Amino acid sequence: MKRRKSDIVNIGNIQIGETNRIAVQSMTNTPTSDREATLRQIKQLEEAGCDIVRFTVNNMDAVRNIAYFRENTTIPLVADIHFDYKLALEAAHAGISKIRINPGNIGSDERIKKVADICREKSIPIRIGINSGSLEENILIKYGSPTPEALCESALMAAKTLERFDFNNIVLSVKSSDVITMIQANRLIAERSTYPLHLGVTETGTARYGIIKSSVGIGALLADGIGDTVRVSLTDDPVNEVKAANYILRSLKLKKGINLIACPTCGRTGIDLIPIANKLQDELDKITCDKQINVALMGCIVNGPGEAREADVGVAGGKGEAVLFRKGEIIRKINENEIIEILLSEIRQLL
Repeated sequence: MKRRKSDIVNIGNIQIGETNRIAVQSMTNTPTSDREATLRQIKQLEEAGCDIVRFTVNNMDAVRNIAYFRENTTIPLVADIHFDYKLALEAAHAGISKIRINPGNIGSDERIKKVADICREKSIPIRIGINSGSLEENILIKYGSPTPEALCESALMAAKTLERFDFNNIVLSVKSSDVITMIQANRLIAERSTYPLHLGVTETGTARYGIIKSSVGIGALLADGIGDTVRVSLTDDPVNEVKAANYILRSLKLKKGINLIACPTCGRTGIDLIPIANKLQDELDKITCDKQINVALMGCIVNGPGEAREADVGVAGGKGEAVLFRKGEIIRKINENEIIEILLSEIRQLL
């Protein structure tokens, strides 16, 4: 698919924009003042495949821990700033990789200028984070509600303010808990700006429903070539946000990894496929892979052999057994209780 051409922005050791790979972000949910708990979660997110980690900076204790995080991890770190612009200044001095501000609550242009000045001096990008729940009062009066046009105008006005202060190292994001509003707002910005876009549906709720809402919103835009970084926001363990984001990218062939193709089962299924598929997926999630590997787990002889032949490795189930395929060739029959172990062995040989 053709990607939208966006400006290049460097966030620590990660470069986004243009044809750079789409970065996965998440946010810690520990008090940033608790440096050990926060560092532990940062490392968990990195191990899960996160590229950029954001955390709240809501007091000086949080600021003081930035240097500690920097000493103990190389992943780019983003300071999430609300209300108190002075915390943004302190975070910049502390070595943060990026600063996220919300024009709806950061204050006057004079304050924004001070943040822009320090970020320019230290080559720190600023993400303008527009949220439907905290739009400026004048925008809400003009549009009556957080419409896509309102979100777009707020983001572009904030970008113009930074531009007036000779700052253009900018990432934009417009988020709403309404999927359609989020999609439409980002499409408007993509037409009117070349700044890289961070995508996310905000406040989606629990993983059960939130992953679906995020997949629809983020996926629709990525399929149009729009988006440079993504976050799946869930009321859940942040590690699950990272897993979901990577699944979305892989499903659109925007990131390589192990792709499990498994049939939905029907009355013809000859093996106990559902627990096998879940156990296999749990094991695959533990494997770090920078190659595209397709694994087929099929329950019967109708679509099974065809799907398995198209995969790098796969099985087609029979009655209590399965046929093992490797790159389209039948290898041998295996017992049902061997499927997971043998597939994992085959996959490891492909890594």
